[in-house]
Amino acid sequence: MTREKLLDWLSVIALGVVAIGWAIPILWTFAISLHPPDEALSADNVWFGSHLTLENYTTAFNIAPFGTYYLNTIFIVVGILVVQLITSTLAGYSLARYRFRGQNVIFFIILLQLLVPISTLIVPNYATIRELRLFDTLLAVMLPYFGSALGTFLMRQTFKAVPRDLDDAARMDGANWLQTLWNVYIPPARPALVAFSLASISFHWNDFLWPLVVTNSEASRPLTVGLAIFTQLGEIGAQWPLVTAGTVIVIGPLLLLFLIFQRFFIESFLHSGIK
Repeated sequence: MTREKLLDWLSVIALGVVAIGWAIPILWTFAISLHPPDEALSADNVWFGSHLTLENYTTAFNIAPFGTYYLNTIFIVVGILVVQLITSTLAGYSLARYRFRGQNVIFFIILLQLLVPISTLIVPNYATIRELRLFDTLLAVMLPYFGSALGTFLMRQTFKAVPRDLDDAARMDGANWLQTLWNVYIPPARPALVAFSLASISFHWNDFLWPLVVTNSEASRPLTVGLAIFTQLGEIGAQWPLVTAGTVIVIGPLLLLFLIFQRFFIESFLHSGIK
């Protein structure tokens, strides 16, 4: 066996170990969520009980309004994504194709936002939400994310790679700036848009701290905050089958989407230049 083949085999084995280490907690969570609630967990019964049951999921939905949490989360994630795609595309296009005073300064400020931890902005954002009287609303959860520094940077870099000749040809054919953007710049930027969309959906589906700060009722809580409240209810206690069922309810849709579209997910990031 050559050295190259040996290294390849070692790499495969190392990746296999990592994959198994990543998969075991997820598989255990699914297994315990199907565990009969009246059977205690023990060292001899740490995976499956005497039979599989969906009773924990039914109980979880009866105890907490996960249906409302789902609707809130979908509305928040989709609403943020739609606005981000519009603002990031327009901002990236203007920074890539127009020349104006202070352009580099504006782009530098946008890049600085990538270096600022989101948690440091909670206090000023909370004060703004209170001033606007939007506390405990879905808009309060969405508003700070309507602009995306990452999306703007990604769109700018993508649009700068589009040949200027295509832009000039579209203008000579009488296309206005919006038609030029839609027909010339958007098509080659689709991999970048898909990659950013997937990253945005994943982040905001799992976001917890900011929604926890600005929501205070079931009508506006997303799944992550709802799960935290669910696990703290008195009737839950240390009922791990019920807790894991609630966890699967939260992570299940996102995990399923990734498993279905994993190849498309990876190819989008590779084509968009994200490493």
